[in-house]
Amino acid sequence: MAVGPKEFRYAIGLDRTGRATADGRSPVELDAAWTPEHLVLAGLARCTLQSLRFHAEPLGIDFLANASASGMVTRRPEDGRYAFVEIDVELDLELDPVPPGEELAALLAKAERDCFVRASLKPSPRYHWSVNGAAI
Repeated sequence: MAVGPKEFRYAIGLDRTGRATADGRSPVELDAAWTPEHLVLAGLARCTLQSLRFHAEPLGIDFLANASASGMVTRRPEDGRYAFVEIDVELDLELDPVPPGEELAALLAKAERDCFVRASLKPSPRYHWSVNGAAI
């Protein structure tokens, strides 16, 4: 019997006051400053770090990170709809230990590739990595 791919399901609730819940738990008050666009960018940054953690842990690599993301929304030329047309993600990492050369590049590439939020976005985000103070 063939087994299909894993499925991951998520649900949020948003009440009239702006309070959000994740799968019915962990209520968070979302200030009006947090637009849907900001939440997409926050989700992208957090997803990328989760993806990095998934690939770093089996290698015995620990890290601390700061992340920021920015994007521009305007009309897309192909269909005239408002959408993100540019997205940049900056990640500043402290890795311990730092994998050598190509192994580091492969780790960062996997973190980008396996972030499903990134895979869900068009255009693809541009990533800018800094590892232990050095731009990659």
